[in-house]
Amino acid sequence: MAIASMIRRAGIVAGLAFAAITGAQAQTAPTLLDTIQSRGALQICTTGDYKPFTLAKDGSFEGIDIELAKSLAKALGVEAKFVQTKWADLLTDMGSGKCDVAMGGISVTLDRQKKVFFSSPYLINGKAPIVRCADKAKFQTVADIDKPETRVIVNPGGTNERFVRANFKQAKIEVYPDNVTIFDQILAGKADIMVAESIEVKVQEKAKPGLCAVNPDEPLQYGEMGYMLPRGDATFKAFVDQWLHLAKATGEFAKIYDQFVR
Repeated sequence: MAIASMIRRAGIVAGLAFAAITGAQAQTAPTLLDTIQSRGALQICTTGDYKPFTLAKDGSFEGIDIELAKSLAKALGVEAKFVQTKWADLLTDMGSGKCDVAMGGISVTLDRQKKVFFSSPYLINGKAPIVRCADKAKFQTVADIDKPETRVIVNPGGTNERFVRANFKQAKIEVYPDNVTIFDQILAGKADIMVAESIEVKVQEKAKPGLCAVNPDEPLQYGEMGYMLPRGDATFKAFVDQWLHLAKATGEFAKIYDQFVR
């Protein structure tokens, strides 16, 4: 019994020592949280082409996530510096250290999660079609859309294109490089449909008479949006998650959201 007691006691002591060592390492490990505060600036990658989240305008940016990026920078006590990127370059720019966080309607995916961290999700937002209002009734489902005569238009490099290529095997797919003017192609009769996040198609429906979102409250696919963070920095992620939690709890998030959506 004495030997067993000594073994248990030794195990407890060893466990406490290990916890103390790892705790000390965690406290001294370099974190982007300290780097950003020392630098005095938060570097935010954003595409600037995804209304209502991020839109390049007159040499600056506007949108839900632009205002929230400024809120995050303020919480850190630093300046917000925006770095324009493209959807196809998003993971590369994050991995290269070009930005500390990427914001602007970014969908959380497992493929992306292999290379980066994500904040806690801030919106549930699946894919929904947008079409000319006259065609709304005939494009209700994936099967309705996926026909040889249907012309699907999509912006390159993001989850919209991945969804289209995974789900439409017969429809004609056109990759269009400008995510700002892409909806005008449908109005002009050069394409029949685009599939995008449900919040985006709602906003475009209001902005462009003649276009109608198709069942945006019952999207074709479940999706979440989050902020893209460097992989491995749990301290910085914890700060971003706590800031986001408080922004929602205090009503700041809802106020910014309503400014661009309601």
